[in-house]
Amino acid sequence: MRDSQCRQSLRLRETICIYLTTLLIILGVLVSSFNTTIPRHSSFPYRVPLDPQGVAELDWNVSYSQEVVYFRLLLRQLKFGIIFGMSDRGDIGNADLAILWSDGRNSYFGDAWTDDEARVHLDTQQDYQLIDAHQSAQGLYLTFKRPFNTCDQRDYIIERGTVHLLYRFLNHPIASLQSIDLKELAGGLQRVQLLKPMIQTPTLPSDIKILEVLAPNVTIPDQETTYWCYITKLPRDFPAHHIVMYEPVIVKGNEAIVHHMEVFQCAPELDRIPFYSGPCDSRMKPPRLNFCRHVLAAWAMGAQPFYYPKDVGLMIGGANFSKYLRLEVHYHNPLRLSVKAQEITQPQEIRLLQKEITVKPGDVLITSCTYNTEGRSHVTVGGFGINEEMCVNYVHYYPQTQLELCKSAVDISYLQKYFTFINRIDDDRICSCPQVPVTQQFDAVPWSSFSSQVLKAMYDFAPISVHCNKSSAVSFPGNWDKQPLPRVTAALSKSQDHCQRSSHMTPGEATMVQLTANKPGE
Repeated sequence: MRDSQCRQSLRLRETICIYLTTLLIILGVLVSSFNTTIPRHSSFPYRVPLDPQGVAELDWNVSYSQEVVYFRLLLRQLKFGIIFGMSDRGDIGNADLAILWSDGRNSYFGDAWTDDEARVHLDTQQDYQLIDAHQSAQGLYLTFKRPFNTCDQRDYIIERGTVHLLYRFLNHPIASLQSIDLKELAGGLQRVQLLKPMIQTPTLPSDIKILEVLAPNVTIPDQETTYWCYITKLPRDFPAHHIVMYEPVIVKGNEAIVHHMEVFQCAPELDRIPFYSGPCDSRMKPPRLNFCRHVLAAWAMGAQPFYYPKDVGLMIGGANFSKYLRLEVHYHNPLRLSVKAQEITQPQEIRLLQKEITVKPGDVLITSCTYNTEGRSHVTVGGFGINEEMCVNYVHYYPQTQLELCKSAVDISYLQKYFTFINRIDDDRICSCPQVPVTQQFDAVPWSSFSSQVLKAMYDFAPISVHCNKSSAVSFPGNWDKQPLPRVTAALSKSQDHCQRSSHMTPGEATMVQLTANKPGE
């Protein structure tokens, strides 16, 4: 009798246990299916100001498991809406847009696109999905998400490279999206890498020390491009350390003006570097500053703090290390504001690889930078301004060598042959004299499909001249002229497109936005 009761009791307990387990699984599935908010592990770790005045700020996060980017816009002075989107080069034509607009009574959010003439249309697929919109003490927070690839032929595919973000502010009520004239709206362009690599941040050691490299009391000139140089010294008898992490320090309100920063070590062979704080191109700059070229840290707008791998660090300090450092800051000031500023360390955004790469003797690292200058009437050359070609690699590698800088360019004799050839065809309009600057000779070229194709063919076969420096700013010995072009023997395979695109043309529907009250802590 007791055995029978025990068996019944055990079966009852097993039945209850199985029931409760099943119920918990069902609840878990239901909760996960309704969970449309941002990933739990972090809120919005990446941040960049959109406009120079700091009216709009973009924060974002990435979910690689969902292949979705979560965006949050902070709009501090919103009037009647904002247009935010992506396009191949920041063009307003053929752009993929998320739009918040008001007709004077109600507010709406929708996914839109522009045609070749930059006319705005509501998209058939609403792939920008609104998550939250609420007012706070800082302004309006607008949170939405977007898949990497929507399989919509009008949408931008978010990839690992630089993404051109465009924004426009709406200053009056909008009766319909078709009435929007993007050419007449105030706004601009921002460039970021949206898809950051999935690399876990290493834990810093307990005995870490902080060294700040600051440029105090800087008044930014009222010009578009300024490079500011500042010389500082390490503390007296500073022993050898290893840099394991660096990050920028920027005075609040100046985030949109600071384009990038670098910290250099001066050559240890020089026992003294004179103090200097001023424009890097000033005639008053001491010549010895040119020997401060060993890069210690580099940061650019939109980049996060940089962490070395847990078993790697960069040496600083000690008997064989120069005590002089040079901080160089690039201020991009398109509105020509006169501003007080202060920063620390470091440019060019550091982009981490998904996995460690071993570079072997004979390997070649090639960077290709693509520009669109169709809207310009003069040639675009390399330079330090944001409207010039500025494409630089800062490669972190080990073991350490004396290699500090390497650059290459088409051999100048072949470039002069190109100018001479075009000169003969165009009835001597171009001076091919060597004493004339290359920029001036390029400006004189009568650009056409023929002259462009000849130039491209020359770049495709002409040898290059290589210039490589040691950390002391001394060139490596050897003959580096007329080196053959590197030959690509293997290329990465392109990802396959598995989309099945629809030709359905019926416009989608916008979402009416109900602004909620302030959220705690915002």
